[in-house]
Amino acid sequence: MKKTLMIATVAATAAMSAQFASAARDYISIVGSSTVYPFATVVAERFGRSSGFTTPKIESTGSGGGMKIFCQGVGLQHPDVTNASRRMKSSEFELCKKNGVKDIVEVQIGYDGLAVANSVKGADMDLSLRDLYLALAKDVPNPNGSEELVPNPYKTWKQVNPALPDVEIEVVGPPPTSGTRDSFNELGIEGGCKTYSWLKALKGSDKSRYKAVCRSIREDGHYIEAGENDNLIVQKLEANPNALGVFGYSFLEENTAIVKPVKIAGVEPGMETVSSGEYPMSRSMYFYVKKAHVGVVPGIKEYVNEFTNERAWGTSGYLVDKGLIPSADNERRQWAAQAKGMKTMTGKEFH
Repeated sequence: MKKTLMIATVAATAAMSAQFASAARDYISIVGSSTVYPFATVVAERFGRSSGFTTPKIESTGSGGGMKIFCQGVGLQHPDVTNASRRMKSSEFELCKKNGVKDIVEVQIGYDGLAVANSVKGADMDLSLRDLYLALAKDVPNPNGSEELVPNPYKTWKQVNPALPDVEIEVVGPPPTSGTRDSFNELGIEGGCKTYSWLKALKGSDKSRYKAVCRSIREDGHYIEAGENDNLIVQKLEANPNALGVFGYSFLEENTAIVKPVKIAGVEPGMETVSSGEYPMSRSMYFYVKKAHVGVVPGIKEYVNEFTNERAWGTSGYLVDKGLIPSADNERRQWAAQAKGMKTMTGKEFH
């Protein structure tokens, strides 16, 4: 029995060594969220200048796309880190385990508000979560008041709510592979769906049906997918003052000369309203590290330490200047300790 176990262990170690010997790599490979990308890039550039290690290579693939790439396996042909503008899903955790990515370190880096914005030339708007749901959901409650769903009939914002402008509904946003899209579906569309008590009740009786109803976006041209490039959304808003766009608050802050925020339930996204939760569409941001790559790819632990240092993500850190909304002091301490100790996920995070 012991001999069999020893042979299996040696074989596993040899297979792991073969994976890492397949290619030489002296830089950290990072994929994932377009929202986290600007923060990770700043950290990577500073890290490359000051640490003596090679500057990490970062690709903006979207949160979902990054998770798929990250979870493909262990070895130098696979990335070391993935960024995400929402928490890893249980299905992604299971995919990672299935492919041998069993030791994953999770780090929450701070908060971001999910902004809805329009051109500075456009009308000032204040939308409720119900307005968002009725404007953009695939199926909505019958306008006659009956408790049944019908294909979304609304063409203009005024049809959704008489207090809104009489202009065509046109919202430019990210595709399904984006964590921003996941967050928008959950915080915006589902948030409005739950304002109907009979739809909210579905969550307890038929969870899969509830998700299908409350997180599906219409596909008839009123919601326009713009890929993972937030700059493209801003360009479309500049060209059409009647259109709205969806992206992270940090990106809104970088483009205030071109776009302005739409209020959600009377609240604008901002440092204080997002961190306090007053703004209805606030979310956490993360990155995930393959522990098996630590000590093999040079600089991973040092990069993580730089990201979780107070000079980077603290209340006066350089990432705040880029739009990061810091976590509370005690949260930062806990996540920093977890990152420093390379504490891995157990799966209980999803319960």
